[in-house]
Amino acid sequence: MLEERMGDCWSCIKDQFDNLEKHTQWGIEFVEKYTKFVKERSEIEISYAKQIRNLSKKYQPKKNSKEEEESKYTFCRAFLTTLNELNDYAGQHEVIAENLTSLIITELTRYLQELKTERKSHFHDGRKAQQHIESSWKQLESSKRRFERDCKEADRAQQYFEKMDADINVTKADVEKARQQAQVRHQMASDSKSDYSSYLQKFNQEQTEHYYTIIPNIFQKLQDMEEKRIERLSVCMKTFADVDRQVLPIVGKCLDGMTKAAESIEPKTDSKQVVESYKSGFEPPGDVEFEDYGQAMKRTASETSLSNTKEGKEKPTGKSKGKLWPFIKNKNKGSGPEDFSHLPPEQRRKKLQGKLDELNKDIQKEMDQRDALTKMKDVYVKNPQMGDPASVDPRLAEISQNIEKLQFEVQKFEGWLAEVEERMPSKSDTHRRSGLYETQNSTTVSNNCAQDRESPDGSYTEEQNSEVQVKAQPNPTTTAPEFDDEFDDEEVLPTIGTCKALYPFEGHNEGTIAVAEGELLYVIEEDKGDGWTRVRRNEDEEGYVPTSYIEVLLETNAKGAMTYI
Repeated sequence: MLEERMGDCWSCIKDQFDNLEKHTQWGIEFVEKYTKFVKERSEIEISYAKQIRNLSKKYQPKKNSKEEEESKYTFCRAFLTTLNELNDYAGQHEVIAENLTSLIITELTRYLQELKTERKSHFHDGRKAQQHIESSWKQLESSKRRFERDCKEADRAQQYFEKMDADINVTKADVEKARQQAQVRHQMASDSKSDYSSYLQKFNQEQTEHYYTIIPNIFQKLQDMEEKRIERLSVCMKTFADVDRQVLPIVGKCLDGMTKAAESIEPKTDSKQVVESYKSGFEPPGDVEFEDYGQAMKRTASETSLSNTKEGKEKPTGKSKGKLWPFIKNKNKGSGPEDFSHLPPEQRRKKLQGKLDELNKDIQKEMDQRDALTKMKDVYVKNPQMGDPASVDPRLAEISQNIEKLQFEVQKFEGWLAEVEERMPSKSDTHRRSGLYETQNSTTVSNNCAQDRESPDGSYTEEQNSEVQVKAQPNPTTTAPEFDDEFDDEEVLPTIGTCKALYPFEGHNEGTIAVAEGELLYVIEEDKGDGWTRVRRNEDEEGYVPTSYIEVLLETNAKGAMTYI
């Protein structure tokens, strides 16, 4: 019964150890699973941050002149601010990934090693204690069996002695021998009894210590280990949430920055910027005059009006060529001439002013380099051991040449700018020209200046013109706008003067005429302020040429003669 009870206890303890071993192993695997979960979350955060940064970088404005053009609009600046805030937002996700790695993944990885080592140690101690108590039990059983065997041997020896002593046929020597044998057996039984008693006492003590001290302590350590594991998981899960919570203020600032950027958009300001950017400087055309075909009339300023009415000929209805020039596309492609004469006055003025600013910056840069090299040369002169002063001269000469070239360019563009500013229409000019026409014509006419025919992008309606060329330096490659070829429908205009071609003009565009340098031509329509003069070579050849390419001599008695040269 005792052996069965002891076996049941040992089996129960072994089962408990097996259960605890399985449970603690599952706990370790759970920690590993949670660590893997946090690691994958960290990788997702890094990947998300990378994608957000790439997205922000992809839509960042490119480093070119167009970027400067876009930066003046509030909605473009707001979008740029949004991209920058989004980049900072991505940085916070990187912070989340870093904190998850350092505060959770690294710590749990280290703790897992410690946990595995501690668990192994506890179960090793439990197995060792179990093996020790089982070994003590075996020793006790062995001493017990030996004591039992010796007792039986002693009883048999005693019975044999008594039998020999009662037998009269046995010699005295045999009786004595049997008696001694019985005494030896009794002594052995007594020794075995002592050993058994000693082992029993020792086993009871060890068993008590095993079941009441060693095993409970091991179980307690395993329980403490399990509680620490669970507590560590609890701390990590809290940290998992705190990592996100810590970046929320900065994420909130990023979102506030995006909201503030969106609220800073000003539609009216942006629309004014568009108006300012594309303002042409042209004035709206005046009223179309009434022309009385019942009377013989000479050509007046009305012939340059928007409708471009022809004397003596009627045009079929439905084929009116009047156009709304603000919506006409410019047919001239490419960068245009150097003096920007293909642009409307206001746009041309802005371009010229911008070019002057660039040239002045380049001049200042060259002058700064010249000053630095001059100082270096002075140092070399005072301290020849530091360098040869003559080695600086070639570079100084090169810089001086560059400055001269740039200054020449500045003068050239300043001349063009001054001419544009002089030719730009003002309210006083409009009233003056209108009054002049009124005094020269019996019929009241409206102000039909060059602005009546030009459009903001350099294109034209009825009689298309181009900006005036700089006479000091003509550009033969200037792209002239197209003219409506309607000369065949007009009656022959009277000659109002003569002109001499100062430069050759190829006249590729429709409505223009090619001239050779030094050629003499008849002037049939003066320059109306748009930089073009209408001339005739013979009865069949006439067209427009740049005013800056010719020298005009108007007849003083020509009716309505007025020059803008």
